[in-house]
Parts: sequence; C-alpha cells; structure tokens
Amino acid sequence: MARYYVNDNAQSNGEHEVHVPTCDYYAQIKSKTYLGEHTSCAPAVREAKKYYANSNGCYYCCNPCHTG
Repeated sequence: MARYYVNDNAQSNGEHEVHVPTCDYYAQIKSKTYLGEHTSCAPAVREAKKYYANSNGCYYCCNPCHTG
C-alpha cells in the first residue's frame, strides 16, 4: 500500500493532481491533503474527488488514473 496526497493548488487546467511521496513532482507541492493509504491510485483519486471534484492522477506516479 502507498500513501497518497492531492495537491490543494489546481493546475492551470483546473485539475488537482494525486501523487505519492516518491514522485519527483511531490516535493514541489506547497499545500496538500493526505488521502490515506491505498492499494492503488483509483481509490485515492475517488477520495480526492471528495475534496476536489476535478481530481486526476499524476501522469508520472499515478499514470493508470491519469485521464489526460
């Protein structure tokens, strides 16, 4: 299981990306919400959508949940 976080600051397209701490982009996040430990990115993105309806998996660390 991995720990997942959602970026509290939306990207320019309005999406809030979900990341794991090992992601290269995770260190750049200034404000994030902990989503818990999950077996994959899918439940983490579902949890993120409770905070931000427009949530998406990071292309790099949560690619199966990245909808482009």
